[in-house]
Amino acid sequence: MRVVQSCFWWPSLFKDAHSMCKGCDRCQRLGKLTRRNMMPLNPILIVDVFDVWGIDFMGPFPMSFGHSYILVGVDYVSKWVEAIPCRSNDHKVVIKFLKENIFSRFGVPKAIISYEGTHFCNKPFETLDFCN
Repeated sequence: MRVVQSCFWWPSLFKDAHSMCKGCDRCQRLGKLTRRNMMPLNPILIVDVFDVWGIDFMGPFPMSFGHSYILVGVDYVSKWVEAIPCRSNDHKVVIKFLKENIFSRFGVPKAIISYEGTHFCNKPFETLDFCN
């Protein structure tokens, strides 16, 4: 156990420690190794540029040139920002923004993340064809 606690590391350290404890009489008498004692495995998500977008409305702001909202889309990987001024914050604006500013320029993303407002979670948005 001193080797394990001495800050040394090699690729098969945990396997060797498990084998040592499995064959050690004292370790067998005191208790067994459980999954709780193993190192946790965390998946690494691989996402390309423009695969995941976050969208949200900002506003209402004081009206300027007839617009009181801003619809913002941010790519999660590159942090690229697309934004347009809007007169209202309804689903028609969102669908038009996605088709004209995101799909046509960067392709169809794998995921779009929003805070689940009614302008993002509705029938027209669900029927929006993400496959073509």
